[in-house]
Amino acid sequence: MAKKKITPSELMVEEKLKLLYQLQTTLSEIDRLRLLRGELPIEVEDLEDEVEGLRTRIENTERDIHNIHENVNELKAKMAKSNSLIETYKEQLNNVRNSREFDTLNKEVEFQNLEVELCEKRIEEAGRLEQAKRELVEQTHIILDERMQDLEIKKNELDEIVADTKADEEKCREKAKNLELSIEPRLLASFKRIRKSCRNGLGIVYVQRDSCGGCFSKIPPQRQLDVRMRKKIIVCEYCGRILIDPELAGVKIEKPVEEKPKRRRATSRKAADSDANNVPEENSAE
Repeated sequence: MAKKKITPSELMVEEKLKLLYQLQTTLSEIDRLRLLRGELPIEVEDLEDEVEGLRTRIENTERDIHNIHENVNELKAKMAKSNSLIETYKEQLNNVRNSREFDTLNKEVEFQNLEVELCEKRIEEAGRLEQAKRELVEQTHIILDERMQDLEIKKNELDEIVADTKADEEKCREKAKNLELSIEPRLLASFKRIRKSCRNGLGIVYVQRDSCGGCFSKIPPQRQLDVRMRKKIIVCEYCGRILIDPELAGVKIEKPVEEKPKRRRATSRKAADSDANNVPEENSAE
């Protein structure tokens, strides 16, 4: 008859703690492998964002230059129309019948001349603006090339580190996945929540020197006894980490050697001799 498979919730507390500590060790190894990458992933991400921002700036600036060209073409067309009207009005001045028509045509010529001057002024301003935009595009292209080179170097460095640690990390991930399947879901969720809230990523720690291995706060003797009994899950009162007996975690803690008190026999003898020498003469005579 096949044995009934034990579910994670039916495991003894001792087995649960063992599995949790094995999971913690595996996850810590994954964290260590990630730490080898240092700040490279963040640097690569920042450079990618900067490169994308520079490209967007170039696109927007080139769009502005295109809009300036369209505005200049409109101004030139308007200026050409004004010049054409000026020529027409000047021809009409040769055939005026009275001073009223003459004044009206002169005013139209002056107005169109002002329009031409205004268009010329705006075209000149547009030219200066276009030049500034083109210089900005050139400078941005130079910066973009530099950032692209930096990004390529950082990516190569990151790829090398990832290639070196990829096999070990995948092995640890597979081991962690199998361990998680063997742990009670509620306990696993609590462990992950504790681990996420801790800076060093330790969700379960062993007791060392009568203190919590995570926050190093003193643990009362009775609580240490409960941890060694392994009858229930005990957490640190200060940081909330799960506590485990060092022996169960497979860690050997060396107990400090107590110094024996020095013997004071020689001192006692000297004191006795001194007392004998200080006896009064009367007593000696007696």
